[in-house]
Amino acid sequence: MGQLLSPERFETTLKYWNLFEQGLICTLLLSALTVFFGFIIAMILALMRLSNFRPFAFLERLPARGEKLHATLRVIAKFNPLRFIAAVYVEFVRSTPMLVQLFIIYYVVFSYIDVPYFNIVSGVTSDRFVPGVVALALNSGGYLSEIIRGGIEGVPLGQTEAARSLGLPKGKTMRLIVLPQAIKNILPAIANEFVTIIKESSITYTIGVQDIMYAVTVVRGSAWAIAEPLVIATLLYFCLCFPTSKIIAYFERRMRRGDKR
Repeated sequence: MGQLLSPERFETTLKYWNLFEQGLICTLLLSALTVFFGFIIAMILALMRLSNFRPFAFLERLPARGEKLHATLRVIAKFNPLRFIAAVYVEFVRSTPMLVQLFIIYYVVFSYIDVPYFNIVSGVTSDRFVPGVVALALNSGGYLSEIIRGGIEGVPLGQTEAARSLGLPKGKTMRLIVLPQAIKNILPAIANEFVTIIKESSITYTIGVQDIMYAVTVVRGSAWAIAEPLVIATLLYFCLCFPTSKIIAYFERRMRRGDKR
């Protein structure tokens, strides 16, 4: 057996640096779009989980003969379809592997959807990139929704009561009073999700998205090198995630310092 790492194979691997550079750009773009759309999905899901939409509430007021029938009507009256749909979605996302979700989106859902073919950046095509973003955003939205819901529920109830006592309607209270405080509290968690997505985006190479791991696969087949492209990919992911995590930690400290004043 030869050496695990060799300067010659590193030199050969670096000849494909343009692929790693292209993969780096693709990974950053994939992560940024995932966090953006994932946050929108998460916000919708969180509001659905916190909603009080009960379309069958009138059944609770209907006269019913027998305690059993009355109890059944009371259960139906409390049913919230929005909360139920959001809960099922979140539990599905949290209880199934990301790879399975990615394959369902790409091979099943997008088999019925024609994505216009164009180059997003050099060598990165929309037919695989778009399903990758959709799958990652749907997955991220499920996890982020619980963070946002926790942030909203963490805002003291007195804030809502004070706003309502001043005559603010429920929608404006949520938008102007509750959400700004909740977002401030969960901002570090949302930023950490960006770091997580950078790492999890590597799974999209399985459907041909030209990210960093896709470059590793191409180089491995062309240069007959395994360890060397993996080392380069590891360094690239580290250079993306480590500074980002330090920047997040810096802003967390600044926010805590602001709260102490």
